Amino acid sequence: MAAAPALGRVLSAMVTPMRADGSLDLDEAQRLATHLVDQGHDGLVVSGTTGESPTTSAAEKDELLRAVIDAVGDRAVIIAGAGSNDTAKSIESVRLAQKAGADAVLAVTPYYNKPPQAGLVAHFTALADASDLPVMVYDIPGRTGTAIARETYLRIADNERIAAVKDARGDLWFASEIMQATGLDWYSGDDALNLAHFVNGAVGFVGVTSQVAPAAYREMADAVLEGRWDDARAVHRRLTPLVNAVMNVTQGAIMAKAGLALQGVISTPTVRLPLVEADSEQTALLRGVLAPTSTDSIPE
Repeated sequence: MAAAPALGRVLSAMVTPMRADGSLDLDEAQRLATHLVDQGHDGLVVSGTTGESPTTSAAEKDELLRAVIDAVGDRAVIIAGAGSNDTAKSIESVRLAQKAGADAVLAVTPYYNKPPQAGLVAHFTALADASDLPVMVYDIPGRTGTAIARETYLRIADNERIAAVKDARGDLWFASEIMQATGLDWYSGDDALNLAHFVNGAVGFVGVTSQVAPAAYREMADAVLEGRWDDARAVHRRLTPLVNAVMNVTQGAIMAKAGLALQGVISTPTVRLPLVEADSEQTALLRGVLAPTSTDSIPE
């Protein structure tokens, strides 16, 4: 395993803190980013889906990115979510991310319009050619409706700026094949499979639950890096109830914000429609697995 992957090892798709009226809270975004880096994060994805990118404007994304870079850009890799199902808009997002000072961009497979594989090659190539930034391709067919085919990976891997993959397709055998065939840096994009991806050869993960338990996820990654697999499994098993609560009850951004609010890391769990805040039953579930007075408490 690489000692220091270029885009980091422990990353979260950071939530976007909002005030009770739904407006962005940039000061709180900076505090959250600082908290995560202080707790061992190597990098942050800003304005990914967990950051509610579908319901924030281009201007808001730019403000948020610049605020996070100003807070922790000298200590962590900052990856800007720049993908969409419109290549022209995605190209503009990539260029704005470079102008703002991002270290890389995350490019999700175009969703809903279900492009053919030739379209995926053209889309990812256009985004890679739009700036000097490395691109992390995000493969999540459960949301986009389109999986990236093996042949497509082989073609886009030839582009020197396509550097990494965030894998949320849940197929470890396919991941193993593509890692071996392309040499791309592989990141787990599925909280439940982080440890399995590490075993399979991934260099890191881009998590959601990891921002609610940053110290525990740092502990697991360090155990993997040092070959302490029993310790890594122990952390993985301790995290299971929390992962289930954050990822398997409702949308992850909803529960991550609820968890961070319970911990006092952010002030409100406000989300924008069509997302809605965690209800009392969901919040109680989180309380049962995460002590609200701690910034990183996982029950033994």
